[in-house]
Amino acid sequence: MIGPTGAVRVMVATKPVDFRKGAEGLAALVRETIRADPFDGAIYVFRAKRADRIKLVYWDGTGVC
Repeated sequence: MIGPTGAVRVMVATKPVDFRKGAEGLAALVRETIRADPFDGAIYVFRAKRADRIKLVYWDGTGVC
């Protein structure tokens, strides 16, 4: 498994999000709602309304994963 190296910040959203959004939509949500740069190397964690699924958004240097 390839993952981030060094100390990485993990930011967890406290409210559920619409899981129809893709990686780019969630990155836009980070920019608009959290007012953070989604390309800063932090991992952003989002959960579904039923709290049975999560999505992670991470910039790996070449694209959003």
